[in-house]
Amino acid sequence: MSGPYVLGLHEVDETQLAVVGGKGAHLGALSRIDGVRVPAGFCVTTDAFRRTMAAAPSIDDRLDQLSRVNPDDREAIRTLSAEIRRTIEGITVPDDLAAAITRALAPLGEQAAYAVRSSATAEDLPTASFAGQQDTYLNVVGPAAVLEHVSRCWASLFTERAVTYRRRNGIDHRAVQMAVVVQQMVFPHAAGILFTADPVTGNRTVASVEASFGLGEALVSGLVNPDVYQVRDGAVVAKAIAAKQRAVRAVPAGGTREQAIDPERQEQPALTDAQVVRLAQLGRRIEAQFGRPQDIEWCLVDDGFQIVQSRPITTLFPIPESDDRENHVYLSVGHQQMMTDAMKPLGLSFWQMTTPAPMAEAGGRLFVDVTQRLAAPTSRANLLQVVRRSDPLTADALQTILDRDGFIRPLADEGSPGPLFGGAPAQIETDPAIVTELIGHSEASVAALRRDIRTKSGEALLDFIQADLQELRRILFDPRSHQVFMSAMEATAWLNEQLEAWLGEKNAADTLTQSVPHNVTSEMGLALLDVADVIRPYPDVVAFLQQVEHDGFLDELPRLAGGREARDAIEGWLDRYGMRCVGEIDITRPRWSERPATLVPLILGNVRNAEPGAGERRFEQGRQEARKKEQELLTRLRALPDGERKAEETKRMIDRVRTFTGYREYPKYGMVSRYFVYKQALSEEAERLVRAHVLREREDVFYLTFAELHDVVRTGRVDDQLIRRRKEAFRSYQALTPPRVLTSEGEAITGAYRRDDLPTGALVGLAVSAGTVEGRARVILDMAEADLEPGDILVTAHTDPSWTPLFVAIAGLVTEVGGLMTHGAVIAREYGLPAVVGVVDATRLIADGQRIRVHGTDGYVEILS
Repeated sequence: MSGPYVLGLHEVDETQLAVVGGKGAHLGALSRIDGVRVPAGFCVTTDAFRRTMAAAPSIDDRLDQLSRVNPDDREAIRTLSAEIRRTIEGITVPDDLAAAITRALAPLGEQAAYAVRSSATAEDLPTASFAGQQDTYLNVVGPAAVLEHVSRCWASLFTERAVTYRRRNGIDHRAVQMAVVVQQMVFPHAAGILFTADPVTGNRTVASVEASFGLGEALVSGLVNPDVYQVRDGAVVAKAIAAKQRAVRAVPAGGTREQAIDPERQEQPALTDAQVVRLAQLGRRIEAQFGRPQDIEWCLVDDGFQIVQSRPITTLFPIPESDDRENHVYLSVGHQQMMTDAMKPLGLSFWQMTTPAPMAEAGGRLFVDVTQRLAAPTSRANLLQVVRRSDPLTADALQTILDRDGFIRPLADEGSPGPLFGGAPAQIETDPAIVTELIGHSEASVAALRRDIRTKSGEALLDFIQADLQELRRILFDPRSHQVFMSAMEATAWLNEQLEAWLGEKNAADTLTQSVPHNVTSEMGLALLDVADVIRPYPDVVAFLQQVEHDGFLDELPRLAGGREARDAIEGWLDRYGMRCVGEIDITRPRWSERPATLVPLILGNVRNAEPGAGERRFEQGRQEARKKEQELLTRLRALPDGERKAEETKRMIDRVRTFTGYREYPKYGMVSRYFVYKQALSEEAERLVRAHVLREREDVFYLTFAELHDVVRTGRVDDQLIRRRKEAFRSYQALTPPRVLTSEGEAITGAYRRDDLPTGALVGLAVSAGTVEGRARVILDMAEADLEPGDILVTAHTDPSWTPLFVAIAGLVTEVGGLMTHGAVIAREYGLPAVVGVVDATRLIADGQRIRVHGTDGYVEILS
């Protein structure tokens, strides 16, 4: 049974999105807010749209074709969507539906002018605005024209841009319906857009107003540069008045046209400051109604504002929740961990249970609140020193905040929290046995975990994991473990500072740390070269691997000549490293042992590009280069005044670096090993819950926190709507870019390098691995799609340990995120690869295939061609 075909705006609100679409629902809600004027009108409901679609069965076939088309096949999408639009526009509006629309026009004046606006059910949502995806028609005159443009609005659900947007946001074409809003046309003096949060910085306390003369279409279509105003605390704090040469005006017979603005009026403000402030106040009222920042379209008519649209701003990064009204400053955990992707709730909760530092969640990412550390002089100096060394962009962003009077309330040193990354480590002897003992303890503990967890299920399993997390924390934050890698970092800094001062040698430690022992991450990349050595002699295996499309390929290998050897080599590698994957700090990510086909392109690349024995030779070459560099430096030091003392001290630091630096990678390896054991057990528990019809699918557990999963296991009940909302939220978070530094006002602060010693056009970053190299840039965002040749330079957003197997095939590295001691930097130094990290927008500014030069010693990249 269908509902009414027409509803007045006063009859609808946000709860009726499925009936009147996003725009109609929001306009209905706006019309109920005291002091907010909305042009009178009505909605043609989605029932009318469904009835129209039912009149053309052929549309179903084309929708099936559209769903199968590759999202990147623009020509096919363009052709199919155009056919669907023509079909819809050709359908005659049924008499009873036409009569209902015409009757609704009568109170507004049948021969008046109207705005006819598309209002899709997947539009103006908190997670996807669909702004500009469907069509709006202004100054439509008379009932016949209104009916024609209602049909055009229905058809606009299938514009090429709308179809592509839905595909990229994972929205089924059949799940979206189209309503139409018909309103009295207003003829404004000025119009524009109001953002109740700064759309550039994200600051929720700053409203941004864009204004131009005439209809807002001139601004929305990009025809004019608008006046721009910023409002904070009830005052205009910034404005830029543009030269507005043209406006869009209504034509008496219907439609609109461009019109030149008189020269003497072009640079006049479209609004007075008082009007801007009044508009911002109106925006705050609307924002309060909808509970989130809004993107509002407004018109100024006779010194009064009318609102013609309001939608959520979906591009803002969310703000961590706080219990107080104080200002807060948050540091991104993802930028420290080289994994800035959104994480699912189970992954977030595991990371929060693992770390001793309280972490806030926002946008599927974790942040550390450093407000108190910045408030007290000693902890502030410590924090800035550590961060400045590891990530200058974050340090500069923090300094930007500190330079603002009054944002952070100062505290005395007494009782202030300690440094973010721990205090200075106690002295530790340079003894290789310390490292082997720490590794041995960790491996024995993981082996005990594997043995003991096998007998656990249900609540007992969740309780067991929660208790074992304390063992993980004990190992991960063992004071001796901390002393080992902190001593290595301090010795590295000492070598770089002293050898530059004494010998003019920049970043000397980069060469000295090549091929150090016990680096489990660099060993992983070299071990995959050994796997390629096993496979290379067997052409049938190589040919088979080139056709692999599923993860069951290991079971098929033994039927080939050399297949058993290949399978054993790959499985042996997976036994040691298969718990790793891209984004491995998120326990919900598929591991290499779960998706072994992910490794096949890497193995084939090594088969093609490397010679037999390359892994062992590469390690030995790095060891010899480090030794040669050590001898050269010591010889040069001994020739200096007081040279014997300097050489002896330097030798002691080199020994410390080479003994301890490799261990830097082990704690995370141990943590990920433990995570994988937990995940395997939880996957079995999820399968049990699916069989018991508690969960719909196994992966649903990923959208619950650990505590929520515990409750589900205990009660045998789950909130399906919660899981659905979490999945929708995660999809929206994936499209967001997290800031390095975020304030409680929502402002994302990026920071800058503040350098003026660079060649023109150079891209600045942080020098993390010395040397200079030229080569072809390979811009790779998905490791599985890597196709590298010797001499290529990898350009990517960020690299965690899972990217290491690619490092054996490249000549240099450029990343957008990273620091001096993040994994990509450590492995680049060990492999002797020139590397620059923290290059903002590198994957956008460097085109795949361009020739570039990486200055790993001085921290910049040149684009050569």
